[in-house]
Amino acid sequence: MLYKNIKLNICRDVYEPCEDSFLLAEAVEEYAYGSTLDIGTGSGIQGIVAAKKGCSVTFADIDSRALKCSKLNASLNGISAQFLLGNLFANINNKYDTIIFNPPYLPNNSKHRVLALDGGSDGRALINKFLYAYSNYLNKDGIALLVESSFNNYNNDIEKYDAELIKKGHYFFEDIVVLKLYKQNINKIK
Repeated sequence: MLYKNIKLNICRDVYEPCEDSFLLAEAVEEYAYGSTLDIGTGSGIQGIVAAKKGCSVTFADIDSRALKCSKLNASLNGISAQFLLGNLFANINNKYDTIIFNPPYLPNNSKHRVLALDGGSDGRALINKFLYAYSNYLNKDGIALLVESSFNNYNNDIEKYDAELIKKGHYFFEDIVVLKLYKQNINKIK
């Protein structure tokens, strides 16, 4: 597995790769191809795995510390890429063959918010925004790889978006899945 052979610096205040990251990395290694956008890149693990298998990668994150961390880790692995600061698809002007996203998916009703974990009151705040927009940034035969949790009712998204459940793991108190999505006609989904 590629992700087991990459060098990663763990950076302060940046999400440290955990079970969800490794499950997604397996999916990236198996399915990612061509031009690839790694949204919410964090440490950069997903983009690095994609680059190691030959993809041309753009790393994007809303947090400048995460983007700095992903640049450092890409450099440690001999990867040159594009790095963009922005929220979801802000500052994204291209279309891609693969879009990777491990969003904050935990419900958070706390006043003490942790950006990398806070999925809003129902855990779907960024997932819903992503699902609404991702198709506009995919090439015709492109795919998106999205992490969700049993907290997010991922089965509804499988049905609504004709997604494939390609990876699933049970960790502690939840199931974590990776969904494979295809380019959609947004008007058809509404």
